[in-house]
Amino acid sequence: MPYETLLIESKDQITTITLNRPKSKNAMNPQMHFDMCEALVGVERDEDCRVLVITGAGDSFCAGMDVKEYFYDTEEKPAERAAARKAAFEWMFKRLRLLPKPTIAAVNGWCFGGALAWLAVCDFAVASETATIGLSEVNWGIIPAGGVTKLVSAMLAPRDALYMIMTGRPINGKQAAEMRLVNSAVPPEKLAEAVLDIAEELKKKNPTVLAYCKEVFRVDQNLTLEDAIAWETAKWTELDAIGKKTWHKGVKQFKQERTFRPGLETYEWKK
Repeated sequence: MPYETLLIESKDQITTITLNRPKSKNAMNPQMHFDMCEALVGVERDEDCRVLVITGAGDSFCAGMDVKEYFYDTEEKPAERAAARKAAFEWMFKRLRLLPKPTIAAVNGWCFGGALAWLAVCDFAVASETATIGLSEVNWGIIPAGGVTKLVSAMLAPRDALYMIMTGRPINGKQAAEMRLVNSAVPPEKLAEAVLDIAEELKKKNPTVLAYCKEVFRVDQNLTLEDAIAWETAKWTELDAIGKKTWHKGVKQFKQERTFRPGLETYEWKK
């Protein structure tokens, strides 16, 4: 279905959501939050979708929250502000963060403020070397809130995080890769190709196993080693039951049929 603020394309089991407010640098207004909530429900339900890519139209990825429409226009409308805020947290931290399918952020240009929150919860991120990324909140007397400081601090070395948070100075895509905010940075004309390369690799994997990988990784971050071992053992057992010991196919292809090299390729999980 058409959305007011998004473009959605599905091709070869890869769904791409493009934030489509280029005149506003794809800043997130309330309507975009409502649209993203609905779009991500559709992505999760779409059995043909194996990988999700999120990017922005024009020369921007996302300039953060729309200052006028999200903040100023709702200043005297607390119910509208609350609804937009709830929708923003819903799609970023529940729908996107917990999506059982692989997610890739294709950072094609300007990326500021609140955009770094959902950039951080995507599984992978590839940036254009010329992308401009920053936390400019301190420049106008506020702090990076809404989970931004927490997520950026979790991803970066303390001094790098504080540099971005306290100076407000932007970095380019290449610097973001060096700081590990993104997986890699490539020339602008190579961005789509680099993202597709990762998506095509992920498509080869057993989607049930990928979903379990994501869940175990996410929960493990807050566990002690002993608790993590117990959790991983429980999820292994659960996956064995749901996946009907799918790994036995890989063992057979490796040991008996000699058609599979586990360190170099993916087993034929559909076989």
